[in-house]
Parts: sequence; C-alpha cells; structure tokens
Amino acid sequence: MWALKAAGLSFSYPGLRLFDDLELQLQPGETRAVLGPSGSGKTTLVHLLAGILPLQQGRLWWGEVEVSNLGEEELARLRRERVGLVFQHHYLLDELNAEENVMVPGLIAGRPDRRRARLLLDQVGLGRQHALYPADLSGGERQRTALARALYPRPRVILADEPTGALDRANAERVRDLLAALARENGAAVLLATHDEALVSGWPAWRLRDGKLV
Repeated sequence: MWALKAAGLSFSYPGLRLFDDLELQLQPGETRAVLGPSGSGKTTLVHLLAGILPLQQGRLWWGEVEVSNLGEEELARLRRERVGLVFQHHYLLDELNAEENVMVPGLIAGRPDRRRARLLLDQVGLGRQHALYPADLSGGERQRTALARALYPRPRVILADEPTGALDRANAERVRDLLAALARENGAAVLLATHDEALVSGWPAWRLRDGKLV
C-alpha cells in the first residue's frame, strides 16, 4: 500500500501550464526529494499533494483513501490525521510555548497529549526548551519545533517545502537529518521539495522538468 499516490495530475495557472499528467508514488518509510529552481512548481506540487490547492485534473490518495473528491471539511480532517506539513516559515503561534505549539494538532482535534509533545521535543533536541516561546528560540530551534508539530499526529506522509531555506548550513543539515530519521522511526513517507541539491545529496530524488517528475 502506498503512503501517497498521485495519478494524472495536471495543473495550470493562467498562461502557464505547470504539470501535465504527472505521476507520483511513495511507500511508507520512503524518503525522497523533489528538485527544481524557484518557479519550477515545487510549492504548487506540495500544496496539491496536501490538498491545500484543489485538483484541476487527476486523482490523489493518502494511504488507502482517495481524497480527490472529498469535501473541504472531510479533507481538512483527514489532512490533520494523515499529513504532516513543514514549510520554510515555521508558522508557530507566538502566544504558545514550544510544547503547546507542538500540541496544536491535538488541540484542534480535541485530543491534546502533553506527554507526546514533550517526547517529540526531546527527539528534536529541545526538551529543555519546552516552555520557551517562539521569540526566545533560534531559527533552527523554531524549525525543529515545527518538525515536532508535523510529527505529532503520527502522519503517514510528511510534505516539506524548502524547510531549511531560511537556515544556515549546519542547522539545515540537522533539520534534514532529523526529518529523515524521525520519519523512518514513525513509518512515514517524506517528500522534501528543495532547490538545494547539495542538501539532499545521496537521497533518491525526482527533478521537475517540463511538467513531469524525472
């Protein structure tokens, strides 16, 4: 069973056709990069796979569930349960501390689990910073908190769009390694979109070219 599958994805903006009959499949525990320069469609692809952008053409599965034609409310519920999202900006809530930010998916679902949030912060090396607020964390620490939040609901797939783009090399590599290691431990597939080929050197990778993944 695939963790993530897309078939026949085509997508256009006015005057620009980004994808043409694009196919993609990821197995549980698989880690893969999508490479391409700015403007190649990486962010649009992540948003389509996350159900943030509506499909224009094609079909999408999260695990065994086809989500292509789900209503907005059901799609949002399933996304909270099955898909972890990490972006270049951390999108932490300033009024919540690190532990509370990690628990946000649980708070939304009405099932907060402080013990799990603390465990994930320990795993990303921030156990001692659990009570700090985003303003008191470094850029790398904020992004690791965002990674812990993405892992909180035990997602089957993690979609990461330039998650290290705002970090220095040392922090970027640390976040990359944590993302891969923790996803493997949790049995989640990872798709990391980046323009930084050196960052994912040695990873299996697709390259966006002429509307296809090559």
